[in-house]
Amino acid sequence: MINYTLRRVGSIIALAFGISVLVFMIIRLIPGDPAVALLGTNAGDSTLVARLHQQLGLDQPVHVQYLHWIGNVLRGNFGYSYGDQRPVSSLLAANFPATIQLTLAGLALSLFFGSIIGVVAALRRNRAADTIAMGFALTCMSIPSFWLGLLLILVFAVKLPIFDVVGGTSLKGLVLPSVTLALGSIGFNARFVRSSVINAQQQKHVITARAKGISAAQVFRRHVLRNALLPILTIVGLQVGQLISGVVIVETVFSRPGIGRLLVQAILSKDYLTVQAVVLIIAVVYALTNLVVDLLYPVLDPRVANR
Repeated sequence: MINYTLRRVGSIIALAFGISVLVFMIIRLIPGDPAVALLGTNAGDSTLVARLHQQLGLDQPVHVQYLHWIGNVLRGNFGYSYGDQRPVSSLLAANFPATIQLTLAGLALSLFFGSIIGVVAALRRNRAADTIAMGFALTCMSIPSFWLGLLLILVFAVKLPIFDVVGGTSLKGLVLPSVTLALGSIGFNARFVRSSVINAQQQKHVITARAKGISAAQVFRRHVLRNALLPILTIVGLQVGQLISGVVIVETVFSRPGIGRLLVQAILSKDYLTVQAVVLIIAVVYALTNLVVDLLYPVLDPRVANR
């Protein structure tokens, strides 16, 4: 178990390093100059541009800039935001809780409703309920989140002013963004759960339990559900990454504070340090979530730790 954990932690460190290098290089391929964006109407003065480059360290070789940045990150210093004129760490602290709230709400909705729909479809396989459930799941997966968000705003904020929408961080303001974020994942989870439950029902020990006369409810609870849980656990790690990437669109559509909206604003303003910090944090959160999932695997299936 210790070796298993150490391998996973090592992979997270390697992933974080690779992501840091990748995002550091990619952000510099985007057309535009942060110094020019900061100076605005004064950007025509080449002397001012050169001086600001020197102050921001942008006149140094790229590898020197990276080593300076990653060294500060390892000490907990993400730098200073060009656009907001604030430390990047304070921007993350102000926006990260709202994103976590939205992500957890979306994950809870997607797992709860996706699991119910998937189980119902599996237990009513090849019947009308199965067809309707899978049709609904496919529809959920096909709806673009930005279009759904605008539709929900039109219906439940303009026509029927029931929920707080623009910039809302209250419980009422969380409903529509979380539904928008979760809907696509609900369809994916439903199809995955259906497949997992059907596969578990076809195992030999399940067939044997039924032949012994054990009730269907007991067979499902004792044998099917546990065997179906391990594959379902995989999608939790995958869904967290998908949902965190989805908040970029959802937070922008609903004008909701969060690191997704912060990332969009930082990219538009060429705020290198903020973009690098946000992407790195997202990657680390995704990796840590998958680490937790990996550590739960041996609990459910001890054979995994011996591989």
